[in-house]
Amino acid sequence: MSIKQIDGKRLAQMILQGAGNLTNNVKLVDALNVFPVPDGDTGTNMNLSMTSGAREVRNNPADHAGRVGASLAKGLLMGARGNSGVILSQLFRGFAKSIEQKAVLTTADFALGLEAGVETAYKAVMKPIEGTILTVAKDTAKKAVVLAKKHEDFVPFMEEVVKEANASLDRTPDLLPVLKQVGVVDSGGKGLCVVYEGFLAELKGQTIVSAAPVEAPVQQKEYHNVQSQLSTEDIQYGYCTEFMVKLDTEKLKQHPFSEQTFREDISAYGDSLLVVADEELVKVHIHAEHPGDAMNYGQRYGSLINIKIENMREQHTHLLHSDEEVAAVSAADRTVSEAREKAPYGIVTVAMGSGIKELFESIGASQVIEGGQTMNPSTEDIVKAIEAAHAEKVIVLPNNSNIVMAAQQAASVAEVEVLVVPSKTVPQGMAAVLAFNPANSLEENEHVMKAALSRVKTGQITYAVRDTELDGVNIKKDDFMGIADGKIVATDSAELEAAKKLLLAMVDEDAEIVTVLQGESVSDEELEELVAFIEEQFGDVEVETHKGNQPLYSYIFAVE
Repeated sequence: MSIKQIDGKRLAQMILQGAGNLTNNVKLVDALNVFPVPDGDTGTNMNLSMTSGAREVRNNPADHAGRVGASLAKGLLMGARGNSGVILSQLFRGFAKSIEQKAVLTTADFALGLEAGVETAYKAVMKPIEGTILTVAKDTAKKAVVLAKKHEDFVPFMEEVVKEANASLDRTPDLLPVLKQVGVVDSGGKGLCVVYEGFLAELKGQTIVSAAPVEAPVQQKEYHNVQSQLSTEDIQYGYCTEFMVKLDTEKLKQHPFSEQTFREDISAYGDSLLVVADEELVKVHIHAEHPGDAMNYGQRYGSLINIKIENMREQHTHLLHSDEEVAAVSAADRTVSEAREKAPYGIVTVAMGSGIKELFESIGASQVIEGGQTMNPSTEDIVKAIEAAHAEKVIVLPNNSNIVMAAQQAASVAEVEVLVVPSKTVPQGMAAVLAFNPANSLEENEHVMKAALSRVKTGQITYAVRDTELDGVNIKKDDFMGIADGKIVATDSAELEAAKKLLLAMVDEDAEIVTVLQGESVSDEELEELVAFIEEQFGDVEVETHKGNQPLYSYIFAVE
């Protein structure tokens, strides 16, 4: 039977089939991660993200295709985990925006939706890398636009779309040398192909019986971003200005609202701009020299509410707060009435391992999300952590390169001013927290905390889940690997020997302190032997040890 139009019900079933197919292929996608570490989690993150989107679609049935798309985008936005999950959410956010007015979809509508999704996703990534999920999505969308001119029937159209997606996936090693070196295709691209294959199965009348759904790990919560790049020594725009515009139907007749146009126009009045809009409200944060000009522009579209203006030059002449006022808030204090006065600052960070969590709390973290490797927090987890910090300004430390994008996505929907300091490891996160000064402005803290990231080297010991060769290092399954700042530099069949090799590669004549975080699998005797090695090998270096209790990584080293 020919299918020339897709309504909301069929689109919903396609989404559910795509999510089910991804659930069934999680392990396959995870196995394609380039690094042979036990926490390769691209498939897990994409699956949890897509499952969140499918759940929203299931809970909000609609005949209108545009409304189904909106439900998918909403569920994906809040459920997105890891870089792959965030990119997936952006692909379908653009798709949903493109079809929002469409009750039914033709192949042309569907193709244009895929194309819009690619445009949105590329904008969301600071430095897009070809040979990834982005490339697969781009090649597929481009082909889909051509195919839609030939096929009105969705089945042959989608068959060719899936064919192109897999062909693009097969080309990823030619675009990203590390994939060819390891002998895999891109894991995120594979996940996207699996989703598209689920779409096709629904169109062909096939039913995918998904495995038991992967449940999202129970998280605490977490963070947010502010686009603040001001130099505190030379403040060009002196007033931190925040307000909301409640859109007015009558004013919109004269000035139709476009989020992109609004953002471009109001940017002329300052910098550090953040604009977030929905159907009723526009939230604006801007550093302006003349706040009234920015607010006058906003009034073209509606009435102003929740106005707040702070003189940043005045702030720089005084200490913001005493040390006592910004001391770390205890867990018990944080659960008292939400009616209490907000703290001036809150710090939200991510950590896996009870000892590392306690360590972060001891040096000033307000909220610690128990997550990281294999358990990336979702956008919603991060937003909730920001709220729980109960502070006027929140600083978020992801401590994992695969959590940074979710943090930034959470930033776009949080309701307080938040700075994301893009720490990629636990040692970087600790260095940043220690550099934090409650007497400084947010801009000053941004500068010193980001600078602190580069002053610490990170080392990690874990085991290999497969044989491979990477960066000239021959790696055997179950051997222990020493990873220095994201690069595998040593392997050995003995855990302690791998740790020694890693330290020899990391500690140089400039090193002053080596901090050792003891994993849950490491005995005190093994730790003592390693400390003795450090003291003997590097006589002038101070050694600190902490029980991190982290899984998967037997040792984490910080070298400063």
